[in-house]
Amino acid sequence: MSIAFVPARRALAVLLLILPVAFWSVAAHAGSLDALSSREASGGLRAALGRGIDQAVAHLGVPGGFLSNPKVRIPLPPALRKIDRGLRLVGMGGDADALDVAMNHAAESAVADAKPILEQALRHMTIDDAKGILTGGDDSVTQYFRRTTGDSLRRKFEPIVATATARVRLATLYDQYAGNAARFGLVKADDAHLNDYVTRKALDGLFSAIADEERAIRRDPLHQGSSLIKRVFGALNNQ
Repeated sequence: MSIAFVPARRALAVLLLILPVAFWSVAAHAGSLDALSSREASGGLRAALGRGIDQAVAHLGVPGGFLSNPKVRIPLPPALRKIDRGLRLVGMGGDADALDVAMNHAAESAVADAKPILEQALRHMTIDDAKGILTGGDDSVTQYFRRTTGDSLRRKFEPIVATATARVRLATLYDQYAGNAARFGLVKADDAHLNDYVTRKALDGLFSAIADEERAIRRDPLHQGSSLIKRVFGALNNQ
């Protein structure tokens, strides 16, 4: 089968069918695909996903990565947005603007430190994990990273976010107000603490960027992957 004649929209289907065979059924291909080819299949997948990590972190973990990106920019918590006009009437508009900037810069700083955790998850990917990614749904990569890194990233992000928001007076006032309001159901429990809110939004933004990279890989895996993937497909084409 020649990959060159497969329409672009069918490339993912070919990837899902062929790579699992190369990786999990080496014995069935004795004499055609050796152990090295199987390692190439695994390494090619990791290389493609590693590239996705690089791109996601590079796009978000820089000044303006969140603040200048409407798709992931973190808005003020809903409770503050509702009273934004009132804050400005009492001379706290500058505080609201400062908090808006601080939250997004905190997310940018946090995401910049996310790469080692994501790469560790990639290194520890099991055979079942890789099979699930190759044969899973359109967001199987994103779900893998969310499942394996979510807690670690949250612990990494929280102190970075706390340091950034502590410099803004409104952050402390918000926690006092929202904490009381949450007890009466006026503010969602998830939004009652500013740092928790910002950390959650930063994670959502990061996984959204990873999802974008995943979609790009799935749309055109041959061009998104490394030379390892090309060698695997070349070996398979000669069978």
